[in-house]
This record gives sequence, structure tokens and C-alpha cells, in this order.
Amino acid sequence: MTTQPATRPAPQHLPDAGPVVVLGATGKTGRRVADRLDALGLEVRRGSRTGSPRFDWADESTWAPLLDGAAAVYVAYAPDLAVPGAPETVTRLARAAHDLGVRRLVLLTGRGETEAQRAEATVAAVFPDRTVLRCAFFAQNFSESFFLDPVLDGVLALPVADVREPFVDLEDVADVAVAALTQDGHAGRVHELTGPRALTFAEAADAIAAASGRPVQHVPITADGFTAGLAAAGIPDDLVALLRYLFTEVLDGRGSHVTDGVRAVLGREPRDFAAFATREVAAWTATAS
Repeated sequence: MTTQPATRPAPQHLPDAGPVVVLGATGKTGRRVADRLDALGLEVRRGSRTGSPRFDWADESTWAPLLDGAAAVYVAYAPDLAVPGAPETVTRLARAAHDLGVRRLVLLTGRGETEAQRAEATVAAVFPDRTVLRCAFFAQNFSESFFLDPVLDGVLALPVADVREPFVDLEDVADVAVAALTQDGHAGRVHELTGPRALTFAEAADAIAAASGRPVQHVPITADGFTAGLAAAGIPDDLVALLRYLFTEVLDGRGSHVTDGVRAVLGREPRDFAAFATREVAAWTATAS
């Protein structure tokens, strides 16, 4: 799939003490962040269960070998900070990073998630200079995540009606993350990141249909019908519970407001959802018949 050229801020005053650790380096945000750091010529340690040294959230013995000697760390917790126990786990990681002398920590969180905001607070208590990227719903969830198959099937059956969400492009999130990891001025700050406008899921489906030429429609359904469909599709129980939480507790309109977080950090407007759909069209047209 093609990607729009990223805005890559030049590193300024990055600590000379070691490499940058990227946790979740094989995930949607982590791989983008790691690739950008590579392009800047920085030493990157990609944290994953298949990496070397290996990193596993469930095995704390793998944390120190990856963090030791690092200058900065990008923290993206999988599957989501909303899952039980996630704030405690991420806080232990932040404490370990601080104790090992890591200078910068950038934490990915979500808007409107109670557990995510609790993680922000508990991480700040042990790593006061952390930077938070508090994000709206990712646009890429439609192109490379759990909504890809429904889009390909032509029906986004979701338990939301007219709720609006300012979907954020992960290319913008990665650009902001790299700025926070490599530049001064982000310590202790919370960057709330959204797209430039709020859309309903029906409008998002229409934008994808217009870009891809594939018929896609949003169909509101009940929460019970949504989770039953996920279970029938073989989605793991923990992910089913997470998605139900997101759609019934978080995507209720509380996060519909647009912020200037991307512009404040990067000095430009965030990418629009229609531009995202045009750029990522190969995700939906490669299998079209």
C-alpha cells in the first residue's frame, strides 16, 4: 500500500546516551515510528516478542535488556490500555525505564478511555517528564485492522448511529511521536491528536467507497448483535470485550471535538480522512473483483 511522504522533523538535542527503543515495533504505530527513526539515521531497538533482544509485556525479565542504555522509549501497549491491568503494567515499565536512566518516554493513549487516562496519571507519577499522545480513533482501523474485512464485505455493521469521530491518521501520530522522541519541549506534555474534522461512521464509509469504487455502507446494530457477530467470526473473547467497550462506552460522542494537537507539534494541518482513503485505496481495491 502506498503512503504519503511523512513529515520528518530533524532531531534536536536527542540525548547522546543511547538508542531509541520502540515498543510494539511490529504494530500499526510502532513500525511507523521505528521506520522514521531509521530514516533519520538514529539507532533503533525494535521491541517485540520476535525481536533481539526479545520484549514481552508478560515477561518483565525481558524489559531491562531492551531499555538498558537507551535514550528514549516509545510505549504502545497491546492490545489496548483499556484492558484490565494495563495501567499497572505500563507503569512498572515506565518505572524501570526511569531507573535505568532513559531520558524520554512517549506514551500512546486513547481519548475517553478511563483506564488510559489512569495510565497517564500513574506513569506520570514515576516518570514525570513523560509525553502523552492521546489519540482519536485511528483511520487505519479501516485499512489494516479489525474493520478491513467488513469494508471488503461492503457492510460496516457497528453499534453506533450518528456519533461523530475526528479519525486521526497514523502517519500524523508517528510524525508527532518522532518529534517528541527527538526534540526538546515535549517533556510532561499531553498532545491530544485528532483529524481536522469529525465524521460519522456512515460518512467514513462513504469516503472509502468514493476512493475505492467499492460499495461500502454503515449499518447501525445493537451492541449484542455486534459482539455476537465478532464471536461468530472467530475474534478472540478479549478483543470482543475490548471492542464492545470502545463502541458502547468510548464512542458515545465525548471525543467528537477536534483539537489542534497535530498542528501545534508539526506546524501543519492534520491529514484529512478523505486524503487517507485516497492514499490507502490499495487496501480495499487489491481484492476487488
